[in-house]
Amino acid sequence: MPRDPVSAAARRAVSSLDSRIEAATGHDVDTLWTHRDRGVLDAPHIDLVDRHRELTEAETGVTFYRTLLNRLSSGEFPVDAVLFERIDRTVDQLQDAAGVRDGAVRRVLAALEPVEAAARAAPRAAAEAISTAGQAALLAIAGGAKLYEHLLTGRLAVTASSGTRIPYAELQRLASGGLVSVDTSHPVHAGQPVTLTDAGRAALAAGRRPVVGGAQKAAARPGAWPSTPAHRR
Repeated sequence: MPRDPVSAAARRAVSSLDSRIEAATGHDVDTLWTHRDRGVLDAPHIDLVDRHRELTEAETGVTFYRTLLNRLSSGEFPVDAVLFERIDRTVDQLQDAAGVRDGAVRRVLAALEPVEAAARAAPRAAAEAISTAGQAALLAIAGGAKLYEHLLTGRLAVTASSGTRIPYAELQRLASGGLVSVDTSHPVHAGQPVTLTDAGRAALAAGRRPVVGGAQKAAARPGAWPSTPAHRR
């Protein structure tokens, strides 16, 4: 597969909306870009990632001209008419770059709206569809968990703080539903923290709510005789 033409420096640039994008999608920005390149995203997420790439490039332009302006005013160059001209030109370029950045921010926000709306609706649907095993896995992960890779076999599994082991296939199901996230900044052989997303916490809470409605049988007191059945006519 050919490498993405966007430079590594552009990938490392941080935009002002990265945290909001990650909260809405349940994935870090690098993962989203990778999924975009592999063609595994739906249309709303594709649009969001493409707009985010534009924003990243625009942020890089702002950073470049701001750094240049700092250098020009650092005392490195003699204070003369040439310096003043360069400063004026750089200020104009910085203003233009900021305008491009602000336009890119607006486009990202427009692309982010449907993704956030879908994320807000996801907890109810996820809670209804989640299995008993999934609920148990979410409960275990809520207490702290890490994804490990066995050094010899290469198999992946999640180990919770309680000692519960969660199959990797179950983790994938939960992650694909946006219920959990994995901190990939840590090496997997040392353990990558696994945490619940907002959607995961909502799904866990919904799954643990008591069923409302319907008469409930009162528990008998210890040592009490069972109630006498009603006589039939």
